[in-house]
Amino acid sequence: MTVTISQTAEVKAFFEQVAGLGNDQGSPRFKQIILRLLGDVARLVEDLQITDDEFWKAVDYLNRMGKGNEAGLLVAGLGIEHFLDLLQDARDAEAGLTGGTPRTIEGPLYVAGAPLSEGETRMDDGTDPGTVMFLQGRVLDADGKPLAGAMVDLWHANTQGSYSYFDTTQSAFNLRRRVITDAQGCYRARSIVPNGYGCPPAGTTQEALNLLGRHGNRPAHIHFFISAPGYRHLTTQINLAGDKYLWDDFAYATRDGLVGDLQFVTDAAAARDRGVEGERFATLAFDFQLQAADTPQAQARSHRPRALQEV
Repeated sequence: MTVTISQTAEVKAFFEQVAGLGNDQGSPRFKQIILRLLGDVARLVEDLQITDDEFWKAVDYLNRMGKGNEAGLLVAGLGIEHFLDLLQDARDAEAGLTGGTPRTIEGPLYVAGAPLSEGETRMDDGTDPGTVMFLQGRVLDADGKPLAGAMVDLWHANTQGSYSYFDTTQSAFNLRRRVITDAQGCYRARSIVPNGYGCPPAGTTQEALNLLGRHGNRPAHIHFFISAPGYRHLTTQINLAGDKYLWDDFAYATRDGLVGDLQFVTDAAAARDRGVEGERFATLAFDFQLQAADTPQAQARSHRPRALQEV
C-alpha cells in the first residue's frame, strides 16, 4: 500500500510556509515556482515510491553536475531545450506568426564578444589542419529581400569537436565571429569544416544518458544568432548533411530546413585563387530569412546567462 501525504492540508500549508507565502518579502513569481516545484517533487516521491537512497543519490548527482558545469548539456540531452523550441513554435502558430528560417537550440557553448567584421571574416586562427571551408549566404526579410546591416553571430567546433574558451588550448575567439551583412544582405566567412562532438564520457550528462540507453553524440554543425532592427531575433544552427548523427542528434537540434550541404572541391587552381594551400576545400551556402518583429522585445535574444571572454 502506497502512503501519500502531499495533498493533505497540513503538508500543503507546510509547503506554502517553505515557499514564503506567509510574508510580503522576496519575489512573488519565485514563490509561485517553488511552491509548484515542492508539490511536484513530493508527488513524484510518492507516486514512484522513491527510496531514500534514490533521493540522496539524485542530490549527489546534482552536486556533481554543477561542479562539472554540465547543467546546460543535460538540459539539451533530455530534450528540454528542444521542447522550449516546440512550445514557441506552437505559440507562434497560434499567433499567426509563420515563415522564416526555423529556430533551434542555442546549446551551452556560446561566448559573447566575438570580433566584429563588415561583410566577411576569417574565423580560424590557422592552427587546425582541418579542411578549409568557405561559408556564405544572405539574410533576407519575409518577402525575400536582402537585409543590409544584419548581424550574423556564428560559432562552431574545431576538428576535435571542441570549442574555444571551453577548450583552453585554443586561442581566444577561435571559430567565433560576428559579421555585419553588406548592401546585398550577404555574409561570408572562411573557416574550417567542423566536427561533431560527444558528451564527456565520464561526465554527468553521459552518465544519465547511459541509464537511458542513449548515446551522447552530436552531428557536425554551425551555430547562429541572426538579428536586424525591426526583425525577430533568430537562434538557429546548420547541421551538416551526410553526418552519421544528422538525424540522431542527442540534443535534438536537427530540424527540416536546417540541413546544410557541404560541397568538397578538389582543384589546385581554384584553391590557389582562394588562397588555400593544397588543392582541397569545401563550400557551404546558406540563407536565413527573418520574420518581422511584432514587439521590440522580439528583436533581442533571450537573457540566458552566457560566457563572456575577457581579452
